[in-house]
Amino acid sequence: MRIKRTTPRGGVARRTGLVALVSGFVAAAAFAAPTANASDTQAFTSAQLTKANASVLQADVPGTAWAVDSKTNRVVVTVDSTVSDAQIAKIKQQAGAESGALTIAHTPGTFRKLITGGDAIYGGAYRCSLGFNVHSGSTYYFLTAGHCGQVASTWYSDSGHTTVLGTNVSYSFPTNDFALVRYTNSSIAHPSAVGSQSITSAATPSVGTTVYRRGSTTGTHSGRVTALNATVNYGSGDIVYGMIQTTVCAEGGDSGGPLYAGTVAYGLTSGGSGDCTSGGTTFFQPVTEALSYYGVSVG
Repeated sequence: MRIKRTTPRGGVARRTGLVALVSGFVAAAAFAAPTANASDTQAFTSAQLTKANASVLQADVPGTAWAVDSKTNRVVVTVDSTVSDAQIAKIKQQAGAESGALTIAHTPGTFRKLITGGDAIYGGAYRCSLGFNVHSGSTYYFLTAGHCGQVASTWYSDSGHTTVLGTNVSYSFPTNDFALVRYTNSSIAHPSAVGSQSITSAATPSVGTTVYRRGSTTGTHSGRVTALNATVNYGSGDIVYGMIQTTVCAEGGDSGGPLYAGTVAYGLTSGGSGDCTSGGTTFFQPVTEALSYYGVSVG
């Protein structure tokens, strides 16, 4: 992944080999106008789009994210501020005859991982955000980001590590970005809620849906879904697939926090660029995949 951002205890964000993904990635992202292609009016087949999509992965340029836009019939490649013109040329060269199927869109900042829904959780030297409380029968857990589960195995509700919440069952990162933590402290309440908003179901949002994100660093912000099934390259081999791309902002320590609207759970904050002053592009692990993988439920 590009830059994973977790927030070390003490609240100061630091870069590590695994920078925690921005979890509570409401400001709209300030995108530069997409680069125009000479073949803007050309119709590409599904096979050509699939090949173009795969070529971006093969180019392996950190700071990129891409997804097929069915409205424009193009693969939109979003590049952060670290991606050079030479690297963009490399992506197009890798696409070869399908380079016309690529649209390049620029976003400010750099893609990074950011570690109640949305309440602070502390593990090791890091702070992340709790995603959603879930259960299997009478056993209770919570979901958070996989890159958070990668850096800590026991989680606490305070930076002093005096009140334990639970321990990791497992995590999946990279490729996916989710982790399951089992509650071990019976005195801790675990309602199916994000703040005061109850959560009763989970689903996949549609492009254009207005969504909300809550995180321990920046609180609650809103934005809209701009793509589904996006692939994100955070760098250092940290590539995640099937992400929900949005214009919701987030900062270090928001990683793992919930993406939702009303009573419906949508995702877990993975990473992105920008901040909640200037806005940014953020990515979320679809929560339905995590629920299915672990056999747990919200509500």
